[in-house]
Amino acid sequence: MTGIPALVDATPAEGAPAAAVPGGVLPGNVPDAAWTPVCALADLAVERGAAALVDGEQVALFRLLDDTVHAVQQHEPHTQAMVMSRGIVGTRGGRPVVTSPLYKQVFDLLTGECLDTTKGERTPLVTWPVEVRDGVVHVGSSGAPGARTAA
Repeated sequence: MTGIPALVDATPAEGAPAAAVPGGVLPGNVPDAAWTPVCALADLAVERGAAALVDGEQVALFRLLDDTVHAVQQHEPHTQAMVMSRGIVGTRGGRPVVTSPLYKQVFDLLTGECLDTTKGERTPLVTWPVEVRDGVVHVGSSGAPGARTAA
């Protein structure tokens, strides 16, 4: 496939069974039912963002140079605008970060932590676990361990 869709709908079909995930399971060991296939890794441009719908929520996906993919909330926490996938990807102190396209706050892609202050606020981004299996990007559902975490 060529090009990146502006918004990929990866919401499970209506009536699909909810995933039952036992507590304490690490993201790498989450049953397949807790993961949503979103797109092919090849569909994500390196060091660029793309938006996807996962469990009805907009998620920003970022593919890095080493082909790891990170998922954070799409809405910018200080303005609530759905723009994080348009952020600038880079590193700070060796950690992958994304800079908000609006007020330029820098967020750690691993933890969601806001590394810069805006009027004294350091509101973090929500993060989701991501796995790439057989060239397909899977995002952990909101019920998966490690999902919906914030610093």
